[in-house]
Amino acid sequence: MTPLRAVNPAQVAAAYRTGGAAEAASAVAVPGGGFGAALQRAVEGAVEAGHAADAGGVRALSGHGGVSEVVLALSKAELALQTAVAVRDRVVSAYQDVMRMPI
Repeated sequence: MTPLRAVNPAQVAAAYRTGGAAEAASAVAVPGGGFGAALQRAVEGAVEAGHAADAGGVRALSGHGGVSEVVLALSKAELALQTAVAVRDRVVSAYQDVMRMPI
């Protein structure tokens, strides 16, 4: 089993701003199979959804995109963010439960 590195939120945010989904994912998980790979794919998907929402907003503001396209992209990005927060909360809760177990 490959260990996970600590998540550096500043590094993930910087990678998002520069458009690097791979860099954001590598800031979260060590390459390999299992949970780390699944987490990496999830982060990449969330970052891509955010970029799609940004691009849709820019297209709409420049007059080349429709409102429904922007709303759909924003909804997908919001759902990805809510999912990431829910997973984080569950992981933290599970960690706290393990730490409360008597030895």
